Amino acid sequence: MTRSQPRRARGTVGHAYSALNLRLALAGFGLVIMAIFAVLAFLANIVWLGVVCVLLALVAVVDLIIIQRRRAARRREEPGAKHSLFE
Repeated sequence: MTRSQPRRARGTVGHAYSALNLRLALAGFGLVIMAIFAVLAFLANIVWLGVVCVLLALVAVVDLIIIQRRRAARRREEPGAKHSLFE
């Protein structure tokens, strides 16, 4: 079962271990920026930099998937609760 918070984390139900909504926004920003940088690097014929940017974009995609799973688990644990960007 996916939990909204990792086991043995220092957070509690009232004070989460990680600000999931903020992490979601930052991972989305990283994905967009790395995709743009990858395209620009490939257009400038700097292949190694383009590959590095693509790899970092893939890391952002994996992070987005993990964050969304934790947000869904939190939604199941606390139905109807609204969370701000920093919770």
